[in-house]
Amino acid sequence: MSKDSGSSRRPHVQKSQWIDISIPLRNNMVHWPTDDPTVVKRIKDVDRGDPVTMSEMTLISHTGTHIDAPLHFIYGGNSIDKMPLDTAIGRARVIGIKDTTSIKPTELAHYDIQRGERILFKTRNSPRVYQTDKFIDDYVYLSTEAAHFLVEKNVRMIGFDYISIGCYRLESNVKETHEALLSRGIWIIEGLNLSGVKAGKYELICLPIKLERGDAGMARAIIRPA
Repeated sequence: MSKDSGSSRRPHVQKSQWIDISIPLRNNMVHWPTDDPTVVKRIKDVDRGDPVTMSEMTLISHTGTHIDAPLHFIYGGNSIDKMPLDTAIGRARVIGIKDTTSIKPTELAHYDIQRGERILFKTRNSPRVYQTDKFIDDYVYLSTEAAHFLVEKNVRMIGFDYISIGCYRLESNVKETHEALLSRGIWIIEGLNLSGVKAGKYELICLPIKLERGDAGMARAIIRPA
């Protein structure tokens, strides 16, 4: 039998439909201005003749793509290691936000958001803010009114396409949005990159690291069309 005839019977491997919507961890990546920068240092490297390759990282728990636990803002709230595993695994919906300033209830009202939904918000942030490691302070944010709207809808989880749902220029909004959602057990994924992702229904897998008593956990988030 020829090599050609043998290879012709190999199964066709289809390209995966999974889309990685996470931000890669790297040295000096974008971070909240009042936080220390991320440091990723290669302490051993086989390319330098070491027997192994190892890295040392200095970062906060809210670096890159991460999930906020209620403990982040709520006294006595659940920590990241207590997050139910199905919180960010299952059906999700990507909603495209047209407002260039903030997510508001008037826009959300058009989407018939249902109880228990996982909602990922795609704003103008995604194709814009990740082009640089510098912090962009005029990103689209979640308004306090929209946070309360989502609480009333009793969603299960939300995802957002920058490193905080709250407005950097409005400290009260950072506190109010997080407290509104987390106090009701609505978990928050921050630091998603939805560039090139169309609005619609998807399957989501996003799990944080299991940090004991953690206020947040860095995560890998992937989606595929449902």
